Amino acid sequence: MERPYTILSCAISVDGRIDDASPERLRLSNEEDFTEIDELRAGCDAILVGAGTLRADDPRLLIRSQKLRERRRDQGRTEHLLKAVITRKGHIDPEARLFNTGDAGAVVYTGGSGVDIARKGLEGRLTNDPPAEVADAGDPLEVAAILTDLNERGVQRLLVEGGGHIHTMFLTSGLVDELRLAVAPFFIGDTSAPRFLMSGDYPFTPKTPMRLVETRKLGDVAVLRYCMKAPA
Repeated sequence: MERPYTILSCAISVDGRIDDASPERLRLSNEEDFTEIDELRAGCDAILVGAGTLRADDPRLLIRSQKLRERRRDQGRTEHLLKAVITRKGHIDPEARLFNTGDAGAVVYTGGSGVDIARKGLEGRLTNDPPAEVADAGDPLEVAAILTDLNERGVQRLLVEGGGHIHTMFLTSGLVDELRLAVAPFFIGDTSAPRFLMSGDYPFTPKTPMRLVETRKLGDVAVLRYCMKAPA
C-alpha cells in the first residue's frame, strides 16, 4: 500500500487530557513548542483533524511563519498545507475558518450517507479556488482508504492533529509512523475533560512497545518522539 509518512502530534496534560471541560480552549503548550510545530507543519504536505476539533476550536491550520511559507514557495510548493477533515456523519460547517484560509484547498473524508450530506452542506465551497472536496472513505471510515486517497493527491507527509477519536482511529490502525507528544507540566484532574485516546485495540502493547527516539525539554514542556513500528 502506497501511503504518506504519517506523523501524529498532540499536546497533553500529565494525566492524558487534551483540554479541560471549560468553554475556552486550554493552552497546553508554550511558544517554543508552537514554533516547533510550525516547522513540523512546514515539512508536511497535508494536515488532518476531525470534525469535533473543527467544532470545538475552529482552527485555520496554517503555517504561522512567513519565512517558512516563503521557503515552501521557493520549493515550488503551496505556502500552506492541504487540509483534511474526517466526519463520520458528514455534518460540517461550511463557514469553518479552514475553508476560508490557505492556498492548498481542503478535502473532507466521510462515508455512507455522510457523502451526500457533506456535499450538500459544502455546496458553496466546492467551487472555491482552491476548492473544498468531499471524498468517500468507506462505511465505516477506513484509515487505509484516507491515506491511499491522500497519496493519490501527491501527499508524501501527513500531520495528524486530533482530536481524541481521530488519534484513536489512526493509532489503532497501525498506520502511524511517528508519534510526537508535548507533555504539559500540570494535571487537568477532570474525568469529563477530552482525552488523548479512547479505548481501542492498539498494536503497541507491553510486549510490542513503541520505540522512544527522542526526548527534549522546551521550558517546562517535555517533548517525546516515538517511532511507531507495528508488530508483524
